[in-house]
Amino acid sequence: MKKLLIVLILLISMNSSQACDICGCGVGGYYIGLLPDFSKRFIGLRYQFNRITTQLDIHGNRTALTTDEKYQTMELWGAWNIGQRWRVLALVPYNFSEKYTSGSEILRKKNGIGDITLNGYYKLFEGSNSTDNNKLIVQALWLGLGVKLPTGSYDALEQQNAMATNPNIFQLGTGSLDIIPSLMYDIRIQDFGINMNASYKLNTENKDDYRYGNKIASNASAYYKIALGSNSRIAPNAGLSFEKQGKDHSMGFKVEETGGHLLNASMGLEANFNRISVGASFQTPINQDLGRGRIDAGNRMLTHLSYSF
Repeated sequence: MKKLLIVLILLISMNSSQACDICGCGVGGYYIGLLPDFSKRFIGLRYQFNRITTQLDIHGNRTALTTDEKYQTMELWGAWNIGQRWRVLALVPYNFSEKYTSGSEILRKKNGIGDITLNGYYKLFEGSNSTDNNKLIVQALWLGLGVKLPTGSYDALEQQNAMATNPNIFQLGTGSLDIIPSLMYDIRIQDFGINMNASYKLNTENKDDYRYGNKIASNASAYYKIALGSNSRIAPNAGLSFEKQGKDHSMGFKVEETGGHLLNASMGLEANFNRISVGASFQTPINQDLGRGRIDAGNRMLTHLSYSF
């Protein structure tokens, strides 16, 4: 119990840190959530979808310049446990971005590989014990350090135009090498568990003298495992995710209509059938303030199909 309290304090303190690449929309979206059940390694595909509305007026109302933007990502992901305490995780995204006018006429399209993320994790502790009524408690804490590579295309001219007309940056990558420390914690009492993730993305300046604001992202999900047989089970889950990002800087000067925070409610379902894992989650905003109120984030969806071996 003492260890659990320490972890909760760490996660809460990270949430209160000042740290939105528009809080998960467009470039820089980074969300792990519940990992598939696996003992050695897994590989799979994830699909993410989200929408935002940009260029609202100062009161958050639509104008003649308002655009609706749709971001889709097909992502190759996988993880490998090395020994008892080490884990590596890789995310390789391919982005599909579209921008629409107020009349729903397509204005822009941009497709291509995004920024690859590599993470290494070290298991700080893992333990199990029984309660007084013989219920099994299992918990584990992982400390991670990752790097986001500048593999996605970054257009400096696009950035300059965006600063003048649209605070959301229509890019496939940030053009910067970024560092991501993180924590992953899971505690389960019999079949009921809570999973928590927290990360802080420390962005560096790219070669065009633009630096995205540092970003904190955290989420917590409660889940319940239901056995369907000896090798099959499902786990419905629900929780909250929070993102907060500082303002961007261009040539050392602050870009005012950037940054903000976003709080989402989420619900989903994970299922395992022998070596196959499938999952889906849905997130909807419950509180947000993005780009000084000039940006409105919509619902998000995430699905995956993974194979452990």
